[in-house]
Amino acid sequence: MSAQEARLVRNTALTVLALVMVRLVAAAFTPITFDEAYYWMWSKHLASGYYDHPPMVALVIRLGTMIAGDTELGVRLVSILLALPMSWALYRATAILFGSPRAAATATILLNITLMAAIGTMIVTPDAPLLVASSFVVFFLAKVLETGRGAWWLGVGVAVGAALLSKYTALFFGLAILIWLVAVPKLRHWLMSPWPYVGGLVAFAIFSPVILWNADHQWVSFIKQIGRARIEDLRPAFIAELVPTQIAFATPLVWILGAMGLYALFRRNSGALGARVLINAMFWTIALYFVWHSLHARVEANWFAPVYPAFAIAAAVAAHLTRWQPRQQRLVDFCLRWASPSGIVIFALLIVQANTGILSGYRRDATVRSVGVGWRQLADEIEAVRVRVGAACVLAPDYGTTSWLVFYLPKGTCVVQPTQRIRWVNMPEPDPALLAGKLLYVDEVRSVGNPYLDKTFARIERVAELPRKRGALTIETYGLDLLEGAKGDVLDRSPPPELE
Repeated sequence: MSAQEARLVRNTALTVLALVMVRLVAAAFTPITFDEAYYWMWSKHLASGYYDHPPMVALVIRLGTMIAGDTELGVRLVSILLALPMSWALYRATAILFGSPRAAATATILLNITLMAAIGTMIVTPDAPLLVASSFVVFFLAKVLETGRGAWWLGVGVAVGAALLSKYTALFFGLAILIWLVAVPKLRHWLMSPWPYVGGLVAFAIFSPVILWNADHQWVSFIKQIGRARIEDLRPAFIAELVPTQIAFATPLVWILGAMGLYALFRRNSGALGARVLINAMFWTIALYFVWHSLHARVEANWFAPVYPAFAIAAAVAAHLTRWQPRQQRLVDFCLRWASPSGIVIFALLIVQANTGILSGYRRDATVRSVGVGWRQLADEIEAVRVRVGAACVLAPDYGTTSWLVFYLPKGTCVVQPTQRIRWVNMPEPDPALLAGKLLYVDEVRSVGNPYLDKTFARIERVAELPRKRGALTIETYGLDLLEGAKGDVLDRSPPPELE
């Protein structure tokens, strides 16, 4: 390694470390989202599968809380630190595929300044470990291309298996790899070799506990997630959301570079055939599926996480390895110069806005309901009411409110979601004695009645209404109802809609 390349590697590593430190600081004082609180509850009862997703996100959170406790930082710690191996894998993959340390450094930094990586690893969801595993899938495939050694297919299998433990979207990697092998003539011999199939068996073995969990639970998780692919009625309006949300999550300047890079790779302007096809297959196989999915349902921005390593490599190809016309080159130079500063500023503004609301004048915005701002104070007030009325257990109507209550109420407080019991199938049933006496039901104040309460309890009394606030803004107001005289089982054991 030359002195210049060593300096480039060192500067890239220091930049990534600095970005990780910024995320750790932001994670420590930003309240958790309701999804994070939900996955944190999973981490307290580890299993090989859950109603919504495979178990990797629970494992990531469990490791973090073992180090930093049941705090916002503890929940997020390992997810944020996973950006370090992710960055290493992406750097090495880019250097192998395109032979350019500059492109490798640029791809690594560009991925880290996207909101997909910055927010996506700080706010822990299944997409965070999936993003990391996806980087290693690209790296191991690059090693297959570089060395021609079959043993690297075992690494591919491990990476794909880890991705499958994160989210079912990783199933598309199999199709992307098949397209790559078929489309590149010098790689077709692998179709007759046992190595790719052995790698597939490794991935299957890693994923098999999830299959066994589903077999024991009427395949409910598979039915829930794979059933989303079925189109029952067309709603083209969702397509209009797709590109703007990805421009935002990639940050605009990185998105421009990535789009130009994909164009250059498609038009055969840059790189060897094997590298070009690999990046295109890893990106378009999943991206086209989500375009199709948007024909009937909303596609959340973070669902694109597994394509971002390939997208960042494409952006680096546009920045360093493609010959552009002068006008296009000026655009590339501008984007490359300002991508990092603008990405960092956007991240900082989002964190400030989520915690304070100052940028919108303390009015509502897209983050205000999902981030648990105000919940710590609200939980103290709910606990005071619970003690005052003598309720043995707190009930909530949805998994988000239930999870926030468990996270912010005093440790050991009985909190139960009486409906959608499939969500809590891996956890112990609540003590029947606690459900036999007075109960406190916590829900947003609504103008319509609650059929569950009317059917289940003889006496319902509103005992308080408490606001959750961010600064001067009341995010929502919660009604607290004292429940007595259960007419039967407090828990609604109706099967989930997927099994009806």
